[in-house]
Amino acid sequence: MAMDYAKCASDIFSHLGGKDNIISAAHCATRLRLVIADNSKIDKAALEEVDGVKGMFESNGQLQLIIGTGTVNKVYDEFLKITGLTEASKEDVKKAAASQAPLWKRILKVPGDVFVPILPAIVAAGLMMGLVEALGKAIPGFASTDWYGFLDMVSNAAFAFLPVLVAISTARVFGGNIFLGAVVGLCMIHTGLLNAWNVANPDAINSFFGVTDGVIPTWHLLFFKVQRVGYQGHVIPVILAVALMCVIEKWLHKHVPEMLDLFITPLCTVLSTVFITFTIIGPIFSMFENAVLAGAQVLITVGFGIGSAVMGAIYPLTVVMGLHHMYNVIEAGMLSGELGKNIWMPIASSANFAQFGACLAVAIKAKNAKTKSVALPSSLSASLGITEPAIFGVNFRFMKPFVCGMIGGAIGAWFGALSKIGATTYGVTGIPGLLAIDNIPLYAIMLLIAAGIAFVLTWITWKEDEPKKKAAPKADAPKAPEKAVITCEAGTIMQPAIGKVIPQDQIPDETFAAGILGEGIGVEPTEGIVFAPFDGVVSSVADSKHAIGITGPGEMELLIHVGVDTVAMNGEGFEPLVAEGDEVKAGQVIMHFDRDAIAAANHPDTVVVLLTNSDDYENVKITTD
Repeated sequence: MAMDYAKCASDIFSHLGGKDNIISAAHCATRLRLVIADNSKIDKAALEEVDGVKGMFESNGQLQLIIGTGTVNKVYDEFLKITGLTEASKEDVKKAAASQAPLWKRILKVPGDVFVPILPAIVAAGLMMGLVEALGKAIPGFASTDWYGFLDMVSNAAFAFLPVLVAISTARVFGGNIFLGAVVGLCMIHTGLLNAWNVANPDAINSFFGVTDGVIPTWHLLFFKVQRVGYQGHVIPVILAVALMCVIEKWLHKHVPEMLDLFITPLCTVLSTVFITFTIIGPIFSMFENAVLAGAQVLITVGFGIGSAVMGAIYPLTVVMGLHHMYNVIEAGMLSGELGKNIWMPIASSANFAQFGACLAVAIKAKNAKTKSVALPSSLSASLGITEPAIFGVNFRFMKPFVCGMIGGAIGAWFGALSKIGATTYGVTGIPGLLAIDNIPLYAIMLLIAAGIAFVLTWITWKEDEPKKKAAPKADAPKAPEKAVITCEAGTIMQPAIGKVIPQDQIPDETFAAGILGEGIGVEPTEGIVFAPFDGVVSSVADSKHAIGITGPGEMELLIHVGVDTVAMNGEGFEPLVAEGDEVKAGQVIMHFDRDAIAAANHPDTVVVLLTNSDDYENVKITTD
């Protein structure tokens, strides 16, 4: 009897918690892929009983219902009619699933998404900048050589034009045109604008604008008065501006006729974005800057070093917001005032060196090669006073190291204030600051306190994985099989369990054997161990602990299911060693299972390995020999 596609779709819809609970829907060759707003409203037990639904699982934030080849597309069409949803691609569904993460996670994710692609540039620049500055201070004659000028130019480039890099990356993150994003970034640091680092220097203002009163000229645009100052060194206003640009661009693409879109959309997008940035986003941010700077000046005068400790804690936050370059105003005022020395520099040094300590702890403790490769050079850069790579690439991304650095910075700054140390110049912190400080021993102790506390706290509180996942394997533990069982254009999937590999049609389960969940193999295990078959990220761990989903190279979606009908064991006999979101390496042990317990429950212990999105690839090769 032929399936009633409309009834199947209607029954599925009736158990999803209403239309408002369905965000997006798509399908592949075998599965209906749904993104749900609130999973608690779903009747999962009833969904599994719907006629036509052959299975169900969750992966990468998606609810996937297994319906079958040649059928799912017809059910999907009926589902769209019932729900009123528009057709979506699998990529649309993936984006919708990502948007369902908690708001705070999505907010914190943006800086990471923006900065990770440009990390190589700022890490290299930061490390070179610190080294060049250190050499210039240590060897005064070197600072006047051509080599110093050349190296200084190369090392400064990424930071001098940081808003452009940030703008391009932000446009990519928010789905806008990266070249329009670059134009917005370039407008914010245009050579016709005063460099943001010179706003407090009357001589620089006079020289740049050809004036004599040290007052920055303004533009009068409609009802707005706009200072002709750039945004060098800033991050937050650039991200906000380009995010706005992406919204405007997408809206125009939808509403401007195609024949006019090519020139109207880019023109209106850039013009409106830059106008709003310079008249609203920029001035508001500048007001916030002034408030922070005024507050900083008041705080550092509070007795017993309390104000300095507070500033040592919040200094990294001002780096995140791009405010830290403005502290030169405070430092210059101190040097020319009654004190005659810069007591702000120890605060900045403590804060920066604490971020070095936190980042170094991550570099040493991390097992993930990518994390380690970013954290180590970033920590070295931070020790030389350039903290952007460490903060944006590591500490702020993981948050706990960032907070630990704030604590270390606070205590170090407090010690510096009580020690009454100061510098004879400004713009230099960390190790190079040894050349400018008036008491080298106390300054060195301050740095060790700041970095040491941050290092220890990070080491204690930050965990890359659960402790049990980090335990070293026993010397006599079996090694992962070195046999490729599934290959496609995206990559290779290694045998994840020790034992005899059997063809898919010999798996003792009709759904698995028929390939409804995707192409794969079975393993008749001789050891109760499951290994990661490739480098990837854990996308799901079943509540009943018997199955693990992993996303690997080329977006391969793998399901490793231990045993047949073992969901009925409710987790007894299974010990997953990973959690959703964990990164895994090929050959890493990701699960232990008790073969005797599975046998006692009268279930086959076949380890099922399925490439669940095998329909996405043209040349999937299965090897069982």
